Amino acid sequence: MLETATDSRAARIAALEALDTRLRWLSAWTIHNANHLRPSRDGLKVGGHQASCASITAIMAALYFHALRPQDKVAVKPHAGPVLHAIHYLLGQQSLEQLQAFRAFGGAQSYPSRTKDVIPVDFSTGSVGLGVAVTAFASLVQDYLIAHGQLAEADAGRMIALMGDAELDEGNIYECLIEGYKHDLRNCWWIVDYNRQSLDSTTADRMFRRFDDIFETCGWRVLTLRHGKRLQAAFRKPGGQALQDWIETCPNADYAALTYQGGAAWRARLNADMAGDTAALALVAAHDDAALAALMTNLGGHCIETLIEAFELAAQDERPVMFIAYTVKGMGLPFAGHKDNHSGLMNPGQIASLRADLGISEGDEWARWGGLGDNSAAELQAVVDGCSLAGHAPEPLAAPVPVPALAVPEGAEQATQAAFGRILLDLAKSGHPLADRIVTTSPDVTVSTNLGGFVNARGLFRRQELKDVFAGAKIPSAQKWAAHAAGQHIELGIAENNLFLMLAATGLAAPLFGTRLLPVGTVYDPFISRGLDALNYACYQDARFLLVATPSGLTLGPEGGAHQSINTPLIGMGQPGLTAFEPAFADELAAMMEWAFHHMQAVDGGSVYLRLTTRAIAQPVRADDSWRAAALKGGYWLRAPGSHTRAAIAFSGAIAPEVLAAADLLAEDMPELGLLVVTSPDLLHRGWSAANAARWTGAAAQLAHVDELLAALPASAGLVTILDGSPSALSWLGGVRGHRVAPLGTDSFGQTGDLPDLFHRYRLDADAIVDAVASLLD
Repeated sequence: MLETATDSRAARIAALEALDTRLRWLSAWTIHNANHLRPSRDGLKVGGHQASCASITAIMAALYFHALRPQDKVAVKPHAGPVLHAIHYLLGQQSLEQLQAFRAFGGAQSYPSRTKDVIPVDFSTGSVGLGVAVTAFASLVQDYLIAHGQLAEADAGRMIALMGDAELDEGNIYECLIEGYKHDLRNCWWIVDYNRQSLDSTTADRMFRRFDDIFETCGWRVLTLRHGKRLQAAFRKPGGQALQDWIETCPNADYAALTYQGGAAWRARLNADMAGDTAALALVAAHDDAALAALMTNLGGHCIETLIEAFELAAQDERPVMFIAYTVKGMGLPFAGHKDNHSGLMNPGQIASLRADLGISEGDEWARWGGLGDNSAAELQAVVDGCSLAGHAPEPLAAPVPVPALAVPEGAEQATQAAFGRILLDLAKSGHPLADRIVTTSPDVTVSTNLGGFVNARGLFRRQELKDVFAGAKIPSAQKWAAHAAGQHIELGIAENNLFLMLAATGLAAPLFGTRLLPVGTVYDPFISRGLDALNYACYQDARFLLVATPSGLTLGPEGGAHQSINTPLIGMGQPGLTAFEPAFADELAAMMEWAFHHMQAVDGGSVYLRLTTRAIAQPVRADDSWRAAALKGGYWLRAPGSHTRAAIAFSGAIAPEVLAAADLLAEDMPELGLLVVTSPDLLHRGWSAANAARWTGAAAQLAHVDELLAALPASAGLVTILDGSPSALSWLGGVRGHRVAPLGTDSFGQTGDLPDLFHRYRLDADAIVDAVASLLD
């Protein structure tokens, strides 16, 4: 007999249901093994969130084995990491050894990680909410590539986020939502595992009833998957409407408690609340306790048929979709619904009972199809082998873009911020292939960070052309910002979190989409801290970008303490995956930008942070380029010390005029005063740490660049360190070879004023430097 379409659909649903069960078991067993079976040397709880996994296994089974296409990208909620590992284990892309080493050194990571997991991971997750928001920006990047002819429209994928409902409390979600609306977001799905429980308790009912309006107002389709097919069928029976009304008005906390208590508790509560409704009571009575508990927890997020229908409906167009999938936290586990189950772990007796219920023999816990007969195993294997992710191809390696030599802007006096804008503008006008791959972005500070020239030359990116009304009316303006599909600047609202998420998404274009972009983002230096979590997130997944932070320090005098950065040099030094520079002169900046465009594309490269200033200072007259290589390692001697040098000054950035003025004041008494330009405290410190680490790692001994630099300074000499930022960024230099140090810098909030007043108040002027040198000679 020929199989009908209905039979085929039913078989498909049954197979996906079996895969749901398999994922729940494998994720639970992986966590159990880590906490109860693997030897513990430190006695610490390993954890792993069995309940959070169980609430989303049906969603992930339907998505990964039915709905996903090869070009779709997914950010998996952090606490569902074990489910993702289980999926790839079934696909043959994850090893048993990795699962057995879950949350152990070198094993499967606690949360999905692009850089540390061996399975394919599209987006790292772990910092709550950011893994959701980045999918929207990835969709915008995809549109950018399509508009620029670097990706075919037919190859457009959906950027999908799987999220816990508690993540909707994160503010970055709404900053992203607003930005997405401005840019006509498409091809983005956010799937909410609405289990109504957070880390501490059940979630409030009141706010969640407003999410539909919020998302629909921003142009999203909202699909609410509240009831599964069995509940829907019950609602159509006599008394069913009363049952539906009861469920839809039941408070979250009550529902969770009844789920945990089971069928008898459900029966007692329903009989009490619907007393007098004969039909409704008969409907309840028609089910034994086990069947009643199964019926009352047959929510949309656990019903495979409901899920795949919703996914198929949403796939009919490119409109962004928010799926609110009602689930039970800990579904199918003994602590389902309990308000404390977030970090709960099944004990050995409970996991043994679950194993017996599934027919898995002791010793077969890791078997992909343990407990199933040969026929069932073969059927499920066929479904897995037939899904679009089977035989997953490795991420494409995008070809590097050649980098030209960047010319130094002319000018006897220049600010590094202005020089940055001129270098980018010259590049934009050059027609070099590199210029075509640069995409700039800024959170409403494009003009004040000197990106205006580049944008005038290359335009704003918009999928739909926007006319410049002022230009059309012939009103003079320095900003000639045509907005069109060929534009290369993505203007953002004033939300730094969005800037770093945009840089993360754009900086992942090469591995995600197979074509390379070189993103350049600008922000006021003090406001890096506003988006620091997102910056860390971008670096954690090895996104590649150039961050230009300007203006910086007290040097932006009249703006006052709220706009003056202090600790950003320390952020640059401490952030993995980010190399920080602070140039003093325009030629240094040009060399750093050229180096950055290479570094952003290197296999072992990373992102780059430039800390710039609006202060125009006199430029040095160079005899040759001998300084350049050392500057790109972190520092060079502007005036080399001699064998009789008694002191040297190490400095960074815009404070150079004060250092040179102090040197002039000291010239008569100290003709051999050394002047060390520290272009990157980050690189110097990193190199020094690596050289020290080589002593006990067995690596070949190598003298650090900072050690080589300071070797030229006599051991008896003193060292004054100074920068417009935290003195800690340079004061450590005394520890390299034991030089006495007098550190200068800013370690308190500034105030308004002109530079002479501010530099005098915060001891950054020439007199302060002279005093510091004198203190070292006492």
